[in-house]
Amino acid sequence: MTEKIRFRLICWLVLCALLVFAMVLLGGAVRLTGSGLSMVDWRPVTGILPPVSESAWQDAFEQYKQFPEYQQVNAGISMESFRFIYLMEYAHRMLGRVIGLVFLLPFAGFLLSRSIGSGLALRLWILFGMGALQGGLGWYMVKSGLVDVPSVSQYRLVLHLFVAVLIFGYMVRLITGLAIQREVSVTLTHVEVLGVVTVALVLLMIVSGGLVAGTHAGMIFNTFPRMGADWIPDMLLSMTPAWKNLFENAVMIQFVHRCLALVVLLSVAIHAASLFSRNLGHDRLMAVLVLVAAVIQAGLGITTLLMAVPVHFAVAHQAGALILLATILTAVFRTIPLLRFP
Repeated sequence: MTEKIRFRLICWLVLCALLVFAMVLLGGAVRLTGSGLSMVDWRPVTGILPPVSESAWQDAFEQYKQFPEYQQVNAGISMESFRFIYLMEYAHRMLGRVIGLVFLLPFAGFLLSRSIGSGLALRLWILFGMGALQGGLGWYMVKSGLVDVPSVSQYRLVLHLFVAVLIFGYMVRLITGLAIQREVSVTLTHVEVLGVVTVALVLLMIVSGGLVAGTHAGMIFNTFPRMGADWIPDMLLSMTPAWKNLFENAVMIQFVHRCLALVVLLSVAIHAASLFSRNLGHDRLMAVLVLVAAVIQAGLGITTLLMAVPVHFAVAHQAGALILLATILTAVFRTIPLLRFP
């Protein structure tokens, strides 16, 4: 692979990663504004244009009125309010189509010109498959809110979010692998192990955040560091069987998210200290960046909670999670040769 092709690949994947980043944030805004159930059908090929005439808008509104969200939550909303939530969800779906095109067209060009090897091509095919799966998961999630209860399943929401985060993280891995070329080695130190553990904890925290969003757990106990008047609130285990509390009990879900945030902050601090102790310029820079990203993310989380989850702070908190993940992944992929391209 020539340096020119490598540079083009990096630029293309950076653009794709930024679009996925924007997609996740827009998805969060759709969720927070209650817009996700406004489009009650899925037309991946023909549903490119929104309603363009008053009669088309009225038809879409009448269709929306047949579903539980209008009947139980938004009964009597104006056409202007419906247009807003519809266009929010429409923008989210259209951005998904744009990402597909931005990925697929250059990918086809690289394949046809035979400018990439089979190993990288396979990785990119995997990325394409993950993107196609994500589109189907989006509709699978929306369908859960078009039945009796006008709210999407938190399980499906977490799955949809997690796949999006995996796509973003895999793009970061590919970009780092292309940008950094070193000899392959099998040597792993405690710094690399700490990095992998920290990545796993950040992913777990993001999953926990999805459960917070899916159960509206951020709307309760808007105090910190205590939850209301207590350090450990009542009702943590109010559901039976006990495992359901981790996924459906909003009190337990918020408590676990808080605990995970502290564990992640501690893990990041230990990993950053280990990186910094290597006394190498690049490692020290990455250590500072990782620690700063973690501290900012913690601050955003606390602020979002104290302010009862305003949309702009909640979206910023989601952005902070992705930035923290990307920073840690970059640090890890710089120092684990086995995860680089041969």
